[in-house]
Amino acid sequence: MLFLPTYFAPISQYVSIFDTKKIIFEVEDNFQKQTYRNRCNIYGANGKLTLNIPIIHNGKQKTKDIRIDNSAKWQRLHFRSLAAAYNSSPFFEFYEDDLRPLYEQEQVFLLDFNIKCHEFIMTALQSEINYSKTGEYDVDPKTKDFRNLAIAKKEPNYSFDSYFQVFNDKHGFISNLSILDLLFMEGPSTETYLKNSELSC
Repeated sequence: MLFLPTYFAPISQYVSIFDTKKIIFEVEDNFQKQTYRNRCNIYGANGKLTLNIPIIHNGKQKTKDIRIDNSAKWQRLHFRSLAAAYNSSPFFEFYEDDLRPLYEQEQVFLLDFNIKCHEFIMTALQSEINYSKTGEYDVDPKTKDFRNLAIAKKEPNYSFDSYFQVFNDKHGFISNLSILDLLFMEGPSTETYLKNSELSC
């Protein structure tokens, strides 16, 4: 199955990932704005909160060539936001020490960082689903194409089963947030949730 490497992808992408035996990440396409390549949505005290990774984008560039703009000191801000949002969740402290290095070691290329984010999730869930990267861009891929799941604009309203979220009492259940939201709330049960879910609207 073909996916775009994203910044702690939404749950919809991992529902599809856990429905396959091998992942192919598209890295030869041209970078597009308004996708989850450099953003993710978490559940903050005021509702949905979007974390954006600042990038250096010079016109038409391939995804694999996009550099992160580290002058903005975004890593500290993102980790603080995650800690503020999930410090009282059941499993944030369990994964915190393994997650922290992603926000302490400066990253150069967005693709490399996104792959590390994916590997963190796979390790946390003790999953052995293998991945590879595309060697060229294919307009009409022969494998199932789930690259559209990375598009943040006009995202379908997926009707996933609800699970407890930290700020449920304030804003109710918010569906299809970053996989981190599910991981911090459900911990090892995350994989079961993903395998029991379907992409239905």
